[in-house]
Order: sequence, then C-alpha cells, then structure tokens
Amino acid sequence: MKNVISLEIGENESSKYWLGVLNSLKNRGVKDVMIICADGLSGIKEAIYTAFPKTEYQRCIVHQVRNTLKYVSYKDMKEFAADLKKIYLAPDESKGKEQLERVTEKWNSKYPI
Repeated sequence: MKNVISLEIGENESSKYWLGVLNSLKNRGVKDVMIICADGLSGIKEAIYTAFPKTEYQRCIVHQVRNTLKYVSYKDMKEFAADLKKIYLAPDESKGKEQLERVTEKWNSKYPI
C-alpha cells in the first residue's frame, strides 16, 4: 500500500525550496525518511541532511545515465546505453560489478571519463 503524503508545486527548483518541502513534512509529523532518490541538484544533499540527517541520498539512475551519455558520441550512444543497462539491471551487487568491469574494459580506451 502506498500513500501520497504531499503534493507540492513550486516556482523553481532549488535546494532552498526542497529544504522547505522537507521541513514542511517534518512539521506535519514525518519523523524519518529512509531513502531519497533525486537528481544532482546543487545543495540537495545538504538540504536533505539538514531536515532528515539519517536519510540515505541516492542519485536517480535516469539522471546518472543522462549525465554519462552526454560524453558519448551519437554513433556509440545506443550500444553504450545498452551496456550501461546491464550494470544497473544486474540482479545483485557482484553481478553489477562484473558488468561494470566489462563495460570499463570495452569502452575505457574511447571514453576514459
């Protein structure tokens, strides 16, 4: 079962805005948040830890992939994205690490970043 506990509309997205949203939730009775998955907005981690210090921050996989693909040539993008997918869809951590090693081996000479 899932419950929506807040629906917010803001004029802009900033860490200050999100700190306000998180503090609003806290003031309404939310005691702890286990994980927050968000984009790489500057200052978002600090805002999260200010409101909920024990929360684990995780960067959204969609944003991670987009950020990675901006460094890849268009002609390699489809194949590179398929290889990345093998990492983040791995059934467990050890298989994910194996896939990461394969991707690194395959693409490191062309895309060392």
